[in-house]
Amino acid sequence: MERTADSTPVTTLGRIRHWWRRLATAVLPGRGESAADRAKTHLLAQLGELFEEHRAQRGGESAARTRAGQIAAIYRAAGLDDRAAILNLITREFAPPRDALDAALGAMQSAASAAELSRAEARLRIALDAPRANFLTQFNLLPDGVKFLVDLRADLLGLLAREPSLEVLKVELDALLTNWFDPGFLELKRITWQSPALVLEKLMTYEAVHPIESWSDLRNRLDTDRRCYAFFHPRMPNEPLIFVEIALLKGRPSSMHVLLDQNAPVHDPQAADSAIFYSISNTQLGLRGISFGNLLLKRVIEDLQRDLPHLETFATLSPLPGFRRWLDQAAAADPSLLAATDGDANGASLAAMLARPDWANDPALAEALHAPLEKLCARYLLREKSGTRPLDPVAQFHLENGARVNRIFWLADTSPRGMQQSYGMMASYRYDLDDVDKNHERYSQSGHIAAASRVQRLVG
Repeated sequence: MERTADSTPVTTLGRIRHWWRRLATAVLPGRGESAADRAKTHLLAQLGELFEEHRAQRGGESAARTRAGQIAAIYRAAGLDDRAAILNLITREFAPPRDALDAALGAMQSAASAAELSRAEARLRIALDAPRANFLTQFNLLPDGVKFLVDLRADLLGLLAREPSLEVLKVELDALLTNWFDPGFLELKRITWQSPALVLEKLMTYEAVHPIESWSDLRNRLDTDRRCYAFFHPRMPNEPLIFVEIALLKGRPSSMHVLLDQNAPVHDPQAADSAIFYSISNTQLGLRGISFGNLLLKRVIEDLQRDLPHLETFATLSPLPGFRRWLDQAAAADPSLLAATDGDANGASLAAMLARPDWANDPALAEALHAPLEKLCARYLLREKSGTRPLDPVAQFHLENGARVNRIFWLADTSPRGMQQSYGMMASYRYDLDDVDKNHERYSQSGHIAAASRVQRLVG
């Protein structure tokens, strides 16, 4: 076999074999030392052959589909450490050609006219985008290929802290998924008790705010005085991307018990004047950061207004998942935040009251804590920020979507989870379609938080 001066084979097959020997040595410097190392070497060798076939575009569409399926199957069967090795391999193997990048960058730096600069930019874009994007796009050939890439992105998000070199692969995958999950491609569907069982099972699995306890509980949430809507992607027909649960009521509830009570009477939706959004769940970890929430709520409100034109109020009953953590940390740093009180609890400090596990069931303790905790909750929502954004993630979501902080509810969720997250406090965010765009713009530009006057008064 002919070789170059540095002993690298010249033939295509020889180059491939030589390259893979070097890669295995680079990725696994101690290969052969253990069964795990040998297994990983074999796995990478399998992928290497498939990568080379992809690069050479061997066969037609059927061969490409088979190849994509084999790569996906190998990846899915791998453990997390092996997946990290595979993702690093993809990042390196399908990196843009360095000579093409250097040439395009040089052309941009030396461009003497707008036309030359435009041509150089086009060359740079082609050099940057082609290899990895082409590799990732092949999975579109698989029936579950889009879901595969969504799950692969979830792995990337989890690995970035320890594998920062994967950031470039994430960025390129982000660009693809942002285009593929453009709102124009998404389908809004109402989920009912008659929806496919697979979709109902996913609803029970993905509910992240108020876990669904049983099929009976699910049926209650899909009754005639309830609505549930979800966004679906055509390539993931049985996978809700995000869904919202809604109660149709006369008046506004002040606690989750009213909404989740399976023995409560069914209300006439035609008599309802309020649509209460009590649970919004993103279902795909791999789509974190690709937001559908704003569009979902607007589309749902429009749908409800069309079907039930007498509805006047569109608001949430939302958890405050970060309130207790913030309050406990703030009080530890500044004990005066929970100073002594002269209420009906014999002058006990607020901190001492909150330390009692059954304080919510003691009328005297609850009454003494009511006003100060309500004020602290308003401060948490309106004043406590990270940069220009509120600390609370649920508040961030609704304010970004153009809602306003409408009310704070005392002991609205006394479940173990509610007490652990927020000492039982909940908030209501109201959506007025005439104001959501203005609220969203002010929030996005300056971090301005729209709030009802009754909430603003609590912080003075």
